[in-house]
Amino acid sequence: METREFKTESKRLLDLMINSIYTNKEIFLRELISNASDAIDKYHYLSLQDETLPRRNDYEINLSIDKEASTVTIKDNGIGMTYDELINSLGTIAKSGSAEFIEKLKELQKDKENNEINKEDIDIIGQFGVGFYSAFMVANKVIVKTRSLYDTKGYMFTSSGENTYTIDEIEKEDSGTEITLYLRDKTDEYDYSQFTDEWTIKNLVKKYSDYVRYPIKMLVTESVPVEGKKDKYEDKEVLKTLNTMTPIWKKNKNDVTDEEYNKFYQEKYYDYRDPELHILLNVEGKVNYTALLYIPSAAPYNLYSEKYEKGLQLYSKGVFIIDKCKELIPDYLRFVKGLVDSPDLSLNISRELLQKSSEITDIATNIEKKIISRLQNLQENDFDKYLSFFKNFGINIKFGVYDDFGMKKDMLKDLLIYETLNSDKMITLKEYVKNMKEDQKEIYYASAKTKDAVLAMPQMDLLKKKEYDVLILPDDVDEFVISILEEYDGHKFKSVNQGDMDLLDKDEEKRIKKLNDEKKPLLEAIKEALKGEVDDVKISKRLTDSAVCLVSGDGVSFEMEKVLKQMPNVNENIKANKILELNSNHKVFKAIDEAYEKNKESINDYALLLYNQALLIEGFKIKDPLKFSEMMCDLMIKSNK
Repeated sequence: METREFKTESKRLLDLMINSIYTNKEIFLRELISNASDAIDKYHYLSLQDETLPRRNDYEINLSIDKEASTVTIKDNGIGMTYDELINSLGTIAKSGSAEFIEKLKELQKDKENNEINKEDIDIIGQFGVGFYSAFMVANKVIVKTRSLYDTKGYMFTSSGENTYTIDEIEKEDSGTEITLYLRDKTDEYDYSQFTDEWTIKNLVKKYSDYVRYPIKMLVTESVPVEGKKDKYEDKEVLKTLNTMTPIWKKNKNDVTDEEYNKFYQEKYYDYRDPELHILLNVEGKVNYTALLYIPSAAPYNLYSEKYEKGLQLYSKGVFIIDKCKELIPDYLRFVKGLVDSPDLSLNISRELLQKSSEITDIATNIEKKIISRLQNLQENDFDKYLSFFKNFGINIKFGVYDDFGMKKDMLKDLLIYETLNSDKMITLKEYVKNMKEDQKEIYYASAKTKDAVLAMPQMDLLKKKEYDVLILPDDVDEFVISILEEYDGHKFKSVNQGDMDLLDKDEEKRIKKLNDEKKPLLEAIKEALKGEVDDVKISKRLTDSAVCLVSGDGVSFEMEKVLKQMPNVNENIKANKILELNSNHKVFKAIDEAYEKNKESINDYALLLYNQALLIEGFKIKDPLKFSEMMCDLMIKSNK
């Protein structure tokens, strides 16, 4: 037996590796399986290079657990380690044999072109040389038995994670490495014995190493039929492969059916429904990656809650890294499920967290563009299916348009669809513009939940007569979206109840202007009676049938004011300017004008009645419903005298 000291500042550094680098103890199994996969990769590559080395097709990784001894064992039939490699790789913390191997591989490929070798076949997972030491998070002793492909002798490395380790020469029949972990005793904080539980090991393999390219096998207890006895079963140990090996996203897409993609989605993301659609991306370039993305057929129940976590699952060379990598998907696409697998990621030393990198930014940008492109294609070629998507997630697209001061509005604006007055189905902004009347200059919109509600608006009088179409905006965010867009294809957006509506001919414009001047005393009297409630009173250019309406000035609209008032920490002074518009052709206006001429004081009651009527039409609450009711009763009594 030979006792040696670790080559670095041993105890202190080893404590750091065990207790600081890794945050999740269960990671140890992923790391050791990854190391085993690396060792097999090396064997495979070298056997292709050197014809004197035996080739094999029985590569595998074996796991075993022993509850009584409280051990976990990971065994591979890869390249193994020589005496010197044991010292250099395991005896020197953070010295990576894999990193060295990759450098050698690059040198060989420069010198020799070998068409038989596929770069994808040499997928070295570990490059930092610290994965092995994750074992000490859960074990108080680790024994490594190994024999190199190039050596007839085997060696045993033993360490308790302290200052020293021992190396013994042993007999070992085949090349490869076997690592046995003697688990720590249970503490109040952590139960290490869970790793001798068959179910736990199977789930950890499924979670982290399901797509390691070699079979990961373990003896498991299964209930099997008793031979010759009907309906009789017995528990029996069966050697079972725990991992899938080839992920569905790595298979030729022509060999995978939609049903298989849907089944994978349902099992992976716990949804009993088929997804609306899936997107498979295989990208080769500055950053190589594969992405499998899904758009659900229904929004998750907690999609808009604070507890919902967006993000795509992240794999590096088939090894699971992060469950929800939020950097891979923008917030407005938070409903997208899926995963990304890339060999080119800048991982931190423990492979638990992602380093901030241009690679992730590039992948995220490309994924976003591909999703938008697919949605545009769906809209053009299967509108019914797109309509189903939009009913579920259209509000997310709207937030995407509005977010970041409209940074992505040009990319997203053609995904918007709206119900309109003149169309039986929802239409795009492009379709709206295409169907505009010849003399129509602006795109008109109104905020309401239904078409009937828009038709009932007094502000619609003139637009209905001209048969102009109107977009119906049902969501709180819609007017903010429109304000960010400002225009579409050169046509400005125009609210039916905001600002002036220049739809009259010149003669009518002159008549209204003259009337506003002539009736200025009446209008000023009404404005004074409603002081603090309205900002202006004028003869309307939009009313033809209704007596009165309330409109807002440019800037904040009534709908925006309602939304902003529901938000916390919003300046209470932010509000829409209220303008009371009167229809000069209506009998009510003429009656008020005559009453004002007879009795100037009567205008106060008439003004309040008109204003409250306009508030109710617009959906606002009136301050004093009882007083309004009494005034209406008085008016009806007077009209019968």
